[in-house]
Amino acid sequence: MTPPSALSSSDARRDDAGDGAFARELLQALSQRPRRISPKWFYDARGSQLFDRICELPEYYPTRTELDILRRHADEIAQRIGRGAEIVEFGAGSLVKVRLLLDALEAPRRYLPIDISGEHLEAAARQLRADHPGLAVQPVVADYTRPFALPAPLPGQGRRVGFFPGSTIGNFEPEEALTFLRQAARLLRGGGLLLGVDLVKQPALLHAAYNDAQGVTAAFNLNLLARANAELGADFDLSAFDHAAFYNAPLHRIEMYLQSRRAQAVKVQGRRFEFEEGETLHTEYSHKFTIEGLRALAVRAGFGIGPVWTDPERLFSVHWLPAAQ
Repeated sequence: MTPPSALSSSDARRDDAGDGAFARELLQALSQRPRRISPKWFYDARGSQLFDRICELPEYYPTRTELDILRRHADEIAQRIGRGAEIVEFGAGSLVKVRLLLDALEAPRRYLPIDISGEHLEAAARQLRADHPGLAVQPVVADYTRPFALPAPLPGQGRRVGFFPGSTIGNFEPEEALTFLRQAARLLRGGGLLLGVDLVKQPALLHAAYNDAQGVTAAFNLNLLARANAELGADFDLSAFDHAAFYNAPLHRIEMYLQSRRAQAVKVQGRRFEFEEGETLHTEYSHKFTIEGLRALAVRAGFGIGPVWTDPERLFSVHWLPAAQ
């Protein structure tokens, strides 16, 4: 699990939903077979809050494992990044992990957090400014899966370095991941990318991580329908859908769906859509990687190969990928 022309705005409520993109994509998803929508639409304010809860669950190993890797190797990572750097975080969310990075860096000049959930992002940015008064914090409300421009570098700043934690890269299809990494390599010329990547592991561990006992992941998945009801005037009955997630071992990915519990009809912006019993709306893939496979993908995208840090059980990895000039 996870979530851009620049959509930076002082209006914290502005995101892609503001120009009707959520409506267009949901209507398109419901009109096709099989039905599928991007996981970026999970992250309204409520969805972002639910994801923060997921990260604290005992079954959900990625967040605590990645945080531990960043803590143990912060000094070495900071040396790779260098003095006076500008940090660009893709899909910034609550800005928890970047704090470890900022605390370890020598005199970072600016932090550009990019996220689609404007309200959630601005609240987190306000707190970060209070905690780091010498740091320029400039939120960018945007969809980072689309081409977008960054602000011009500040005078005298060091390298521009991307930060993409949480294995959000796994939410992309392989070709989408390649496209994103190519775009990042262009944006980060002369700097690099610090990338968090979930690794292939025992299927039982993965199943538990996406089917937690408290049902928080189920609520997160179903919140997509609640968002459609609130923002688009849809009439989804959340009790008529189940959260379904499983590990597809041959393709090394978690697949997540909303499954109709019965034959039913729903309306979205005046259009009617039929669901058969058992029919699904696909909401997320979460691909898992080998270290060698990720490095090969990074090279195809134009990055070099740097060090990789893992936990003792090799559940998760953090990669330093230098970007060419």
